[in-house]
Amino acid sequence: MLRIHFTTHDLQNIRISRRPDPLWELVCAACRLVTRQGPLEFGAWRRDVRERLATDPMAGRALHTLQTLVPPFGYIPDFLTPSVLEGELPAALEEIQATPPGRLRHELGRLATARPLPAWTTTLGRPGDRGMRPLVKALDISARTLLEPRWAHARRAIRDEVDVRSRVLLDGGVLALLESLRPLARWRAPVLEVDYPTHRDLHLEGRGLLLIPSYFCWRRPTALADPALGPVLVYPVTARPLDSITLNDNGLDRLLGRTRALVLAEVARGGPRTTSEVATAVGIALPSASYQLGVLRDGGLLASRRDGQYVRHSVTLMGYRLLDGDEGDLQLTGQTVGRTP
Repeated sequence: MLRIHFTTHDLQNIRISRRPDPLWELVCAACRLVTRQGPLEFGAWRRDVRERLATDPMAGRALHTLQTLVPPFGYIPDFLTPSVLEGELPAALEEIQATPPGRLRHELGRLATARPLPAWTTTLGRPGDRGMRPLVKALDISARTLLEPRWAHARRAIRDEVDVRSRVLLDGGVLALLESLRPLARWRAPVLEVDYPTHRDLHLEGRGLLLIPSYFCWRRPTALADPALGPVLVYPVTARPLDSITLNDNGLDRLLGRTRALVLAEVARGGPRTTSEVATAVGIALPSASYQLGVLRDGGLLASRRDGQYVRHSVTLMGYRLLDGDEGDLQLTGQTVGRTP
């Protein structure tokens, strides 16, 4: 568990990133590529990426460089995810290029305690040679390989996520925003208890907290390992836009019934939906849609909230896990320090 300690000033300084953070998405995507998590959401993306890697040796070499520094579980060096105000990839890569050598040695040394590192990592940041340029180039190529196929999805998912959290903030204030992070986190004033693979405490001490919704982050939030850096909490978006759901492939229609499975899939595909929108999309009568939505809500697969004269429905994390047919988290072994995207 990660325990984030707030002061009164911190509660007045909570921000939400409005755009995908390219380097956080890159780090999380590198982890998703080698795990079996999220087969519905990421299965087609993984196949596309592997097909590209099979025909693009340069992309394969770049990704191997990235994965050397980004294990799927455990500590990941913080210098790979610098804070950049505008969140654009070129500016973020420039920040990585300018990482002080002392910080590089410290963070790579910490990574080396958990896994062997190749000799080229010892040359990063040294004067008189190419320094960080090969790594930055590899990150740039890896971003095009891993992120481009899903970037429109990521932008849409984060736009919808920010819209939902902003409404919560406007309707209920900062405490309602923190409460809305359940089940990923639980607010026990003045501490936010976050589902996290290791036990640690983070004292904000007036610095505030930046919430970064992420498309490729999966199942639990992640954060920077160094408590002295600007505090951020990267968490998985609630709604994930889905291009297609083949119900027969995951047996969901047999479990829920065809109509109810279609209703659940439609809400997942479109984000928060009204009852009439669901009825129109699925092709059923309004009373039937209302009944099916009620059953799914009672089963914990949907959540409903009033928005003016409408009631909008969204899929819960339990609903997404059912859609995804997730095979469960791989357990951490060995050193469990730092962060796990």
